[in-house]
Amino acid sequence: MSKNRKFVNVLAGVPGPKGRELIELRNQFVPNGVGNNTPVFVEKANGTIVEDVDGNKFLDFAGAIGTLNVGHTPMNVVQAIKNQTDLLIHSCFHVGMYKPYIDLAKKLAEITPGDFAKKTILLNSGAEAVENAVKIARKYTGRSGIVSFTRGFHGRTLLGMSLTSKVKPYKYKMGPFAPATFKAQFPYLSNRPKDLSEDEYINFCIAQFKDFLLTDVSPDEIAAVIMEPVQGEGGFIVPPKKFVKEIYTICKSYGILFIADEIQTGFGRTGELFASTYFEIEPDLLTMSKSLAAGVPISAVTGRLEIMDAASPGELGGTYGGSPLGCVAALAVIEKIQNEKLWIRAKAIGEKIKLFFSGLKDDYPIIYDIRGLGAMVGIEFIDHATGQPAKDFVAALTKRCCENGVIILSAGVHSNVLRFLTPLTILDDELDEGLDIIKQSIHQVVSQLVSEVK
Repeated sequence: MSKNRKFVNVLAGVPGPKGRELIELRNQFVPNGVGNNTPVFVEKANGTIVEDVDGNKFLDFAGAIGTLNVGHTPMNVVQAIKNQTDLLIHSCFHVGMYKPYIDLAKKLAEITPGDFAKKTILLNSGAEAVENAVKIARKYTGRSGIVSFTRGFHGRTLLGMSLTSKVKPYKYKMGPFAPATFKAQFPYLSNRPKDLSEDEYINFCIAQFKDFLLTDVSPDEIAAVIMEPVQGEGGFIVPPKKFVKEIYTICKSYGILFIADEIQTGFGRTGELFASTYFEIEPDLLTMSKSLAAGVPISAVTGRLEIMDAASPGELGGTYGGSPLGCVAALAVIEKIQNEKLWIRAKAIGEKIKLFFSGLKDDYPIIYDIRGLGAMVGIEFIDHATGQPAKDFVAALTKRCCENGVIILSAGVHSNVLRFLTPLTILDDELDEGLDIIKQSIHQVVSQLVSEVK
């Protein structure tokens, strides 16, 4: 596969000899519950290129599950981190404050949707941002109920699991879960009943939500509705704009806060700086992490000033929340995204991926749906003969892609969606080479399955 490749170079096998040694140590000292999508041990990376301990070079189309919108080790981010380590690594913001925390809080207030006064709390991870958004919403409203949606993903902490929809591998035998959490139905256009038009289906989903407020939980008990503007782990499902706006309006009418979980959709991924802008909503609270700091652990909740100030001193925070290193990395990431207008680049990347797979559908009818916003693109595979989700096919495909030099992940409740989270800094030549490798990998997996049937 490495022959005539400009960027990919897989010569030592995946994993190679050094990688196999490390896998043995991983199995000896790291719990089974810590999953690994690939057998790759990364030694260094830059831009879209990842190099493992055996010298194999891969194109990274997973982006650390959407963490690397500005690519691996961007120069300005690396320099900002180096400069900060000479000054201060940690003092705990609760003990000794520092300017980068204030600078980032101010910047997030400026760039997030909504022309109103905002405040920000900085934390460590996406799940922690979700937990704190819920705490803030409950404190402000005096209500306890939190509504999430089917196929949604909001983290692996106790509350995150409770709000998350997929049972395996995230929740199985790990209950009981947090109380006062409820799940409403989320639209899935490609799976709508065939006798309903798109408009009829959207109206049906809105009616379902209104019924949900009568049958499952009363609106005056709900503190907040939390929604991913585009579902990530759930399968890159893009809801109709009408549905999102209607849920937002219903929330407003009942004094329910709307939390936009933009942990995966934020920072240019969907063709806007934040996906909420595409859906023409101004969330009361917005959670961020992943691509906020190019891989340095940090997260944030930004929201309306009066809501964010509902908690008393000491009720929010954490020892490492908003570390100086995370803050300066995040400020450098935002600077790069804005200077290079990477949300515009995201649209071009997404269109190229969609067009590419549209050209493959006739040859590979297992390709069922091509969807996404910006560079957040999902390709759903359905077995043409049985009509069932092609989970095994996608598992074989991601494995073959890795062996051929492209790191890419699956998604969806049935794990039958190929998800694209390439860096937004990816070069056209890199994207072309990666897509060509994926095409060859599809052909190889299909050919293998045909030969097995024979």
